[in-house]
Amino acid sequence: MIDRRKIQAATNSRFTRRGLVLFGSQLGLAGILGTRMYQLQVTENQQYAERAERSRIRPRLIAPVRGEIFSRDGTPLAENRQNYRVVMVREQTEDIQLSLKKLAELIKLDEARQEELYEIIRKSSPFAQVLIAENLTWDQFADINANAPALRGVSPEIGLTRHYPEADIAAHIVGYVGAPNEKDLKRAGPAKGLLKLPGMRIGKNGVEGIAEEGLRGTAGLSRVERDVHGRTIRELFRQEGTQGDGLDLTIDLELQKYAMERLGDESGAVIVMDINDGDVLALASTPGYDPNNFVLGLSQKQWVELRDNEKNPLTNKAVAGAYPPGSTFKMMTLLAALENGLNPTDGHFCNGSLWFGNRFFNCWKRQGHGYMDGVSAIKNSCDIYFYEIAQQVGIDKIAEVSRRFGLGIEPQIELSRVKSGVMPDRNWKESVLGEPWYKGETLNAGIGQGYTTTTPLQLAVMTARLANGGYDVSPRLIRGRNGERIKPEPLRSLGINPDNIALVRQAMSAVTNEQGGTAFRSRISAIGKEMSGKTGTAQVRYISAAERANGVRKNKDLPWKLRDHALFVAYAPTDKPRYAIAVVVEHGGGGSAVAAPIARDVLLHAQYQGKPPPDAVPSDAVPFWGHDPLGPV
Repeated sequence: MIDRRKIQAATNSRFTRRGLVLFGSQLGLAGILGTRMYQLQVTENQQYAERAERSRIRPRLIAPVRGEIFSRDGTPLAENRQNYRVVMVREQTEDIQLSLKKLAELIKLDEARQEELYEIIRKSSPFAQVLIAENLTWDQFADINANAPALRGVSPEIGLTRHYPEADIAAHIVGYVGAPNEKDLKRAGPAKGLLKLPGMRIGKNGVEGIAEEGLRGTAGLSRVERDVHGRTIRELFRQEGTQGDGLDLTIDLELQKYAMERLGDESGAVIVMDINDGDVLALASTPGYDPNNFVLGLSQKQWVELRDNEKNPLTNKAVAGAYPPGSTFKMMTLLAALENGLNPTDGHFCNGSLWFGNRFFNCWKRQGHGYMDGVSAIKNSCDIYFYEIAQQVGIDKIAEVSRRFGLGIEPQIELSRVKSGVMPDRNWKESVLGEPWYKGETLNAGIGQGYTTTTPLQLAVMTARLANGGYDVSPRLIRGRNGERIKPEPLRSLGINPDNIALVRQAMSAVTNEQGGTAFRSRISAIGKEMSGKTGTAQVRYISAAERANGVRKNKDLPWKLRDHALFVAYAPTDKPRYAIAVVVEHGGGGSAVAAPIARDVLLHAQYQGKPPPDAVPSDAVPFWGHDPLGPV
């Protein structure tokens, strides 16, 4: 017989245990929840409160005001102007394409640009500001403000944009700014966020590029409150950034303008340096270009015209144009020979050619110069004399002295894309070309041809170091920062015998101030303002023996690209030098006829601080390509 009381008791016992297990589980769960709630509300309260606060309050970078750039006398070369622009935020725009279409009715925004902007906005962060257009006119800006209710997500803003008042006059010095590209962003490091701000511009070349970090300044900071949807409610805090450095350049603006005018429509460069402190007073490169077009945005037509121009307006020829120095190099060959024991009174006879190896090396004067010593060889630019002494002293010693005067070494100047040129020697040829040096190559190097290339700036440095008696003056462009003058580095001796430098300077004076000198007709006649210099004509094409026999074609009969480069280096005044100059006119022909008159007139302008008196140039002076000998003022 079944005992129901036992069954009931067993059942009650099972329910009791199940209840205990369930109750224990619930109690444990409640304990876990309670513990977690305690952690969230007490232990981790501060952490989550800070996280919530960060979600509610977002920091924003504020672009700093870019530092401005001034000439020697305080004239602005790069300044900031108001920039009327318009931006769009995707999250605030119901229909991106419709907003762009309405905006196109007020400003220039073709269909291709609208489609491009649509893709940029669509892929951007919902709350990021995307720059639609900038540098708007006041009327365009006013129209956008008046139509703001119909332009959802579109905001007109007033910012700053770069402006270059002197346009092409100082373009190759100052450079220009542009929007950061992908390479710029990769190199930016911690500043990447700042560079992504709408309308942000950075220096691309020139002083703008080389001094970018200082000119950019320090970003400001704003904290804004946002709702749960990410919309900005209000600004809680704002701290403006620090304006970038203001830079005072060494450039004498009036002299710079004159040098540009003197070069005219030709392709070339003029450098004027102070021989005592290295201040670059003029750095002209022609043709120039308007850097404002790069800030506003070049059209395809403008870009093609600049890119395809055979005179390369985008190249700063003063520092990036590498040319055979021609006869302007002969002072280095003579100085190397003097430093290695050459008696300056010892001479060589020039009959117009020299047989060496298995060929003739010719002088520019076919009938020859006769007997030449060191001074007369420089004065007459006799090639045969320098062939002779070059093979005596050797290429390595010529190169060693030349490097002391800055050739083959990149000048340390505050500009981008500066070339070092080439000062060859045996080791250079072996390491670069994998070939031995041949003796005949020394003869070509001795007259500034062959592998040797120099920039106009290097030639100016070489001339300045000769003019100051052999001290290591180096070029500089930045004279002061934020109103404080930067002291130039003290000069050190190059270790060259002063007597040898004095003899070279005597020879350079003979070039311009003695009858028969190659630049005598470009001399300065004003007492105390005379210049000393050296002409140079750099050959750019091969002249065959057959052509020499039949008569070398004149530059005027050749295509522009095949004509010789015209060069001239000089310093003034002769007795108490202060200014050094180098002039290169690409495919200009002869240095004495083309480059020397330019140098003369620029040096006169520098010494007189303006237009010189009429009698500063003699009546028999070579005019500048048929114009008034003093050229444009």
